[in-house]
Amino acid sequence: MTRYFTDEHEWIDVEDDIATVGITEYAQGQLGDIVFVELPEVGALIEQGKDAAVVESVKAASDVYAPITGEITEVNPALEADPALVNSSPEDDGWFFKMTIADEGELDGLMDEEAYKVFVSEL
Repeated sequence: MTRYFTDEHEWIDVEDDIATVGITEYAQGQLGDIVFVELPEVGALIEQGKDAAVVESVKAASDVYAPITGEITEVNPALEADPALVNSSPEDDGWFFKMTIADEGELDGLMDEEAYKVFVSEL
């Protein structure tokens, strides 16, 4: 499995032709305590960079953007019952959705873990 990152602080794990998407440890730290997550509809086609989900915290609401173009194949049902999973496990159990990969070339524009660490350190 390969993990990529966006400059909007989403992570994306790619395994075969399915991508799992969530927000990074840095993003959840900036948001604070997550109180609500609005997930996309299964079957929705989402373009790279477009709104895919919404996260509400005690501080603010924030959009989660699609790191690539594809179709939503699954959402994380655990987040409806326990949105705080995004705080306790943002890069594992707190994933948001899974999607197909419409254009593998879009992955080339994302950062690897090392590049993302450098990006965050410069914020």
